Amino acid sequence: MKRIYFFSSLALLALLVLGCTTAQVNSALNTANKVLTEGSLSTEDVAKGLKEALVQGTSKGTNQASQTDGYFKNALLKILMPPEMQKVDQKLRSLGFNKLMDDFELSLNRGAEDAAKEAKPIFVNAITSLTIQDAWNILKGEPDAATSFLRRTTGSALYNAFKPKIQASLQRVNATKYYTDIITTYNKIPLVEKVNPNLDDYVTNKAIDGLFVLVKQEEANIRQNPAARVTDLLKRVFTEQNMKK
Repeated sequence: MKRIYFFSSLALLALLVLGCTTAQVNSALNTANKVLTEGSLSTEDVAKGLKEALVQGTSKGTNQASQTDGYFKNALLKILMPPEMQKVDQKLRSLGFNKLMDDFELSLNRGAEDAAKEAKPIFVNAITSLTIQDAWNILKGEPDAATSFLRRTTGSALYNAFKPKIQASLQRVNATKYYTDIITTYNKIPLVEKVNPNLDDYVTNKAIDGLFVLVKQEEANIRQNPAARVTDLLKRVFTEQNMKK
């Protein structure tokens, strides 16, 4: 009981110093007291809590990425021209093909946004297969341990699911047409070195990279921000782990 009073007093002092509201103080105290009074978490609790956190984080990330402008208007995710096409972009813009190049870049991002919808069931399948040891390793690991685990266990499945979707999406949003027009126009210019990068591979890999940027952000949010832990089990798992550090 003294331990509970000690942590409660310490939490109250810290929160008051930081200028938190009464409601925030009460919420923090209730969470801390609940963790302490209920005792240590079982390995099953930890595994279940980590799975909840991962489903929450990946769901939010995939939902954000799959929205219109989820990639295009996010500076961290926006898919730019393939490196091989940067000289193409500069050359054609200098010849007045600005709209063609703008439409093409937008279509790359629309394709990625469309494909991002495929990621959620792949993530959930990987999360469901988490072992208790996996859960402990993630909880006690680096700040991006969960993201690294998902990247390692879902990378191939995401690529295989994304690529045909990217191909279909690029055709649907006219990226393939724009690309053909661009390459055809550029390669007709005298004395230029011909280019023909693999557009499907490029957009697929960039789309997956962007998705993991969002997953990593959500992992950090859940680890660091108590308000992001939307269930009692999440609060217990991460509050107790943070107290041990």
